Amino acid sequence: MGALAEGESEFFGILESDDTRYMRDALEKLGKPKNANFPNKKADLFLGNAGTAMRSLTAALCLGSGEYILRGEPRMHERPIKDLVDALRTLGAKIEYLENEGCPPLKINANGLNGGTVHIKGNISSQFLSALLIAAPYCKDPLEIVVVGELISKPYVYMTIRLMEKFGIKVENNDYKSFKAKKGIYKAQSLKIEGDASSASYFWAGAAITRGNVVVKGIEKDSLQGDVKFLEVLEKMGTELKGITVDATLFPDAAMTICPLACYAKGKTKITGIASWKVKETDRIFAMANELRKVGAEVITSDDFIKITPPKVIKPAAIETYNDHRMAMCFSLLSLNSPNKKGAEITILNPSCVNKTFPEYFKEFKKLSEPR
Repeated sequence: MGALAEGESEFFGILESDDTRYMRDALEKLGKPKNANFPNKKADLFLGNAGTAMRSLTAALCLGSGEYILRGEPRMHERPIKDLVDALRTLGAKIEYLENEGCPPLKINANGLNGGTVHIKGNISSQFLSALLIAAPYCKDPLEIVVVGELISKPYVYMTIRLMEKFGIKVENNDYKSFKAKKGIYKAQSLKIEGDASSASYFWAGAAITRGNVVVKGIEKDSLQGDVKFLEVLEKMGTELKGITVDATLFPDAAMTICPLACYAKGKTKITGIASWKVKETDRIFAMANELRKVGAEVITSDDFIKITPPKVIKPAAIETYNDHRMAMCFSLLSLNSPNKKGAEITILNPSCVNKTFPEYFKEFKKLSEPR
């Protein structure tokens, strides 16, 4: 939104990570657009495994004119983008798949986007809808987006709409079933960026496991971020950490942090509403089940849930991260001691994968064991 806006925007508190670096580098390469038309008319952009950057730029680059290639790491070339591409093609976009049908890398021959009505599935990734919403004001005519099926991760869409309002564009939200956006131009803003609730969840979980006190700065309990709902999970599990059943449709990223908690809990824990895990940085349902079994947990999975029976004793293990930052951060928690169960020696393979969103994670995690 800042790039598309008229004028110069300033953002404070932006995280330095792989994801933000890929997006920033891409925008610098494209140049400051005028009326959503980027001055660099030919660019080959490498976006790593940054899904937000890939999805939002795919839509934004269709608004002007030019020839663009969007590519990433091997895993990015397995992650779905077909529903977004289909929607953009409905609006007149010319997009080619350069390798596998339905996945990046993509070639965009941009010539603007028509308005009208477009349909998008809601059950794969909310980023598809957010990408369309961000591009909507610059379509040739007003745009109505109709969601097909149930929309997952609604808080992320709500955040998108609220930010669009800050940039001067109001969106009509019909109970997350359809959205209407008029033509307009974003106005530059100066904004302080809130801390990341997904990252905060590991430290909240650390306090719950150890029954210690942890202060997490930079985020409020009434945050717009859906992942603050992780705090409600902790309340439900209680100080004794009893096993629960929880629907994580609204906070799928922080829901991963429930898995290490389940290893310390009394009784079984079932997490539902996690179908989107399969198309994230790795197939997280498969990866989580595999590694939990290494530490002694019994695990049952389906395409939409994971059920965990905690181990009597957490076993030492070398944890494969599958190059997924959240796997590394989640399993580090199993090294902590609770009043009822000791943690184990956990070896995290490829720990640098946390650079994707939290390069300083292990430095911060170490503070949990330092005397105050």
